[in-house]
Amino acid sequence: MPRHDILGRDHDLVLYGATGFAGALTAEYLARHAPEGCRWALAGRDTAGLERLRKRLTAVNPACADLPLLRADSTDPDSLRALAAATRVLATTVGPYLLHGEPLVAACAEAGTDYLDLTGEPEFVDRMYLRYDAAARASGARLVHACGFDSVPYDLGVLYTVGLLPEGVPLRVDGFVRTNAAFSGGTLASALTAVSRPAAMARAARARRRVEPRPAGRTVRAPFGPPVRSRETGTWGVPLPTLDPRIVARSAAALDRYGPDFRYRHYAGVRRLPTAVAGAVGAGAVSALAQVPAVRRRLSGRLRPGEGPGPERRARSWFKVRFVASGGGTRLVTEVAGGDPGYDETAKMLAEAALSLAFDDLPETAGQVTTAVAMGDALTRRLRDAGITFRVVRG
Repeated sequence: MPRHDILGRDHDLVLYGATGFAGALTAEYLARHAPEGCRWALAGRDTAGLERLRKRLTAVNPACADLPLLRADSTDPDSLRALAAATRVLATTVGPYLLHGEPLVAACAEAGTDYLDLTGEPEFVDRMYLRYDAAARASGARLVHACGFDSVPYDLGVLYTVGLLPEGVPLRVDGFVRTNAAFSGGTLASALTAVSRPAAMARAARARRRVEPRPAGRTVRAPFGPPVRSRETGTWGVPLPTLDPRIVARSAAALDRYGPDFRYRHYAGVRRLPTAVAGAVGAGAVSALAQVPAVRRRLSGRLRPGEGPGPERRARSWFKVRFVASGGGTRLVTEVAGGDPGYDETAKMLAEAALSLAFDDLPETAGQVTTAVAMGDALTRRLRDAGITFRVVRG
């Protein structure tokens, strides 16, 4: 596998979009936790905003007074190519990715630079696979999408769970996610962009299926089924048509440890059936309304990108994902859990994923890969050390 010469680059890690809501939280996490000697930098289009952020970070860690500031803009491909060529790893929080993300993926695939983002947009991920997976394989770049709450808890949670089940047998895993978290403007904008394009999303998925290799002699499925009642979790499971089960399935297709016949189903875990029904109806209504441009703009205007919940609200937020799994006569329930999922924990996940790509001893991979394939147990260990729980509930 060819690999562009990256050892002589100026930076180990660059955070692009650092002045946004999620970007600033990620920068603060890195200011506290980046290892000594890590050569990292802040990047974005607003130099004054970057200077203000650096001043805030210096109050957290005086060493940040010397952080390099790099100007780059998603509308200026030359600036993004220069950014990608200057670092070994590039993490971006600039979304919606369908609108702003492609030029940076292209630059990293060309330069052999490892790329991470926070997207939850299935169409974007599929289009980037179709356009840049081959180039990234040729350059040695690892393109790792969905490195936040989309989709790290599920991808690594299933990897952790599968590792506790027998090998070489059919495996069944159902994930049930619960959270009380609030959303930011960036998350709302990405979600509305994604659900407003169902036909385009379906076309991209079909195009990917036509060309993506399937695992030889193995079956991997992530079906979208009806609601279920889970005795193990005490919840109703409402199917979630998100990126997360697709990411899990791609990890399962790439890793033989998931067995000869693997199935994953993904649900929101809801305590009461009326709440589940109301949630499903509400989600359907928002999706339908998002098809109308004027209504979509009005919904987006309720919370602008760059805005999000304050520290007090985030401190009260939590998430829990329970995995009900079976295979080879073994049945168990595992859990991945943490604090505020959309922002504090997402910043932690993105930062630790970037540090893992930069510094951990990882399998040789390239192209568009998942967190389980690219980083796997190394990232799980990092997240456990950082306070996110991976545990067996019942087994």
